[in-house]
Amino acid sequence: MEQNKKNKGIYCFMRTWHRVFGYLAIGITLVYALSGIVLNYRNTNFMKAEKQVERTITPGLTAEELGTALRLPGFKVIESTGDIVNFNSGSYNSVTGEVNYSSFEYVFPFNKFSKLHKSVSSNGLHLFGVIYGITLLFLAVSSYWMHKPGTKHYKDFFLYGGIGIAAAILLLILI
Repeated sequence: MEQNKKNKGIYCFMRTWHRVFGYLAIGITLVYALSGIVLNYRNTNFMKAEKQVERTITPGLTAEELGTALRLPGFKVIESTGDIVNFNSGSYNSVTGEVNYSSFEYVFPFNKFSKLHKSVSSNGLHLFGVIYGITLLFLAVSSYWMHKPGTKHYKDFFLYGGIGIAAAILLLILI
C-alpha cells in the first residue's frame, strides 16, 4: 500500500509538471518550427526581400579578400575592368572602396525568428535556446510517467519511442 502511494505521487507530480512545461513550450515550439521550416530553404529567396546595400570597405582588395570581406553567399567575381570589380550581385571600386550590391534578407517576423534559431554561444540569446532545449528534454523524459507500467499506452510509448530513436539513428547514418 505504501509503495502504491509513492508511485501515485511521482506519477501525479510528473504529469502536472509535464503539462505545465508543455503549455509553456507551445509558443516557443511554434516560433522554432516556423523558423526551422524557413531556414531549410535559406539557399533560396523563400520569405526574403531584396535590399540594395551601399557601403565603403577597405580599398585595394583582391577578389578573394573582397569575397571574405563581404561574406555574401555564392560570391563570384564576373569581371574586372580598370578599378571596378563586378561580381554576381554588385560591384566594387578598388580605388575608393565603395561597394554596391543586392542582398536578400528575411522578411519580418522571420528575420527575428531566424536569429533565435541561429544564435551562437557568444550571443546572450543562446540561453533562450538552451532553456528551450532543457524544457524539451524534460518533456521527453517526463513522458515516461504519463502512463502506468503494464498498460497498452505504456507499451505503445516504448514501441513508438523506439521507432523514433531508430529513425533518428538511421537518418544520421544516411547523411
